[in-house]
Amino acid sequence: MAKLWTGNTFKRLRNRYRLVIMNDDTYEEVTTFKLSRMSVYIAMSTLFVLLVGLTIAIVSFTPLKFLIPGYGKQSSLQELRILKLKTDSMETSLALKQQYLEGLRRVLQGDTAPMPRDTTLLNLPKVENELANPD
Repeated sequence: MAKLWTGNTFKRLRNRYRLVIMNDDTYEEVTTFKLSRMSVYIAMSTLFVLLVGLTIAIVSFTPLKFLIPGYGKQSSLQELRILKLKTDSMETSLALKQQYLEGLRRVLQGDTAPMPRDTTLLNLPKVENELANPD
């Protein structure tokens, strides 16, 4: 167990390895790379940061940003609110007109039920005509 921990982590990161690419038919070396674990980690991290940066740059500096939900100009958000209010008022107006047309259709077809009459008494004060009694 002690043999497993004899090498320091940083020493293992700096161990040098050779990557040889060979032609499978002729066994001829095409290229050779001398690598370490640290150089591979650095290369992969750099590639990741570059890809993320490129993606963010493409999205923020091109019209692709308008495809992201909730991302847009303030004026377009205000226009959307105005259109929503107009749509709501049009829906209300349409519902009232349909209710009116339905009532009109029932009246024309004679399908109306008798309306209950208003039998409440109104107590109106008597207005005296000042022209009739000029005192």
